[in-house]
Amino acid sequence: MVRKGAAEITGTFLSYSFFRTSLDQPVGIYHAIMGTLLITLFAALISVPVGIFAAIYLVEYGKGNKLAQGVTFLVDVMTGIPSIVAGLFAFAMFTLLFGASYRSGLGGSVALSLLMIPIVVRSTEEMLPLVPNDLREAAYALGTPKWRTIMKVVVPPALGGIITGVTLATARVIGETAPLLLIAGLTARTNFDIFNTQMTTLPVLVYSQKSRGTPEDLAIAWGAALVLVLIVLVLNLLARFVGKIFAPKTGR
Repeated sequence: MVRKGAAEITGTFLSYSFFRTSLDQPVGIYHAIMGTLLITLFAALISVPVGIFAAIYLVEYGKGNKLAQGVTFLVDVMTGIPSIVAGLFAFAMFTLLFGASYRSGLGGSVALSLLMIPIVVRSTEEMLPLVPNDLREAAYALGTPKWRTIMKVVVPPALGGIITGVTLATARVIGETAPLLLIAGLTARTNFDIFNTQMTTLPVLVYSQKSRGTPEDLAIAWGAALVLVLIVLVLNLLARFVGKIFAPKTGR
């Protein structure tokens, strides 16, 4: 894959879309790269606050609480749902709101956020209990409210693990194809408006080009697949780097 994909990756391949204004204009995957980054970014904007606040509630407020038990059960269920089910949920929701013809990057972001939330919750839920209770008790002894103790005392030491979990969750969903086929669609143009019209992502582009089967289409599919692998690789390296930066400093 590396050899076949690397042969296609050029400046033209990365800076042009499929939309042509003349017959001799080259084609590229710029529209798919932008679609992938925008949809994944909005998915993170949805899932990260929900996941972190849900985990804080479970760890700091929800001990022995029936609501917390329900949230835990829901997170467990979401962890195991197939990606196509998340896509069907987003498709059904936006169909009810805007009609059956509605396709947008926002729908894809909602579908991907359903897959990201349980990962963010679990990673945050694993990190918060590692913060020593002595720090919490010292803050309470000084009269600090619980919410401020959580934000100023509990979250900062766990921030490295939380950011690492968010990055890995992003790397996990960035390669999803099935939900985006349903709700985000496929287009030859570069679309920066995530709220309207279809958006192409790299996984959908690879699937589409592979389905056509011509040598030219297969070459584009190999190149797009390699770019997607490189993006995932960068995200994983970033997760390791961020984890080291925010790791608690230990004394001698």
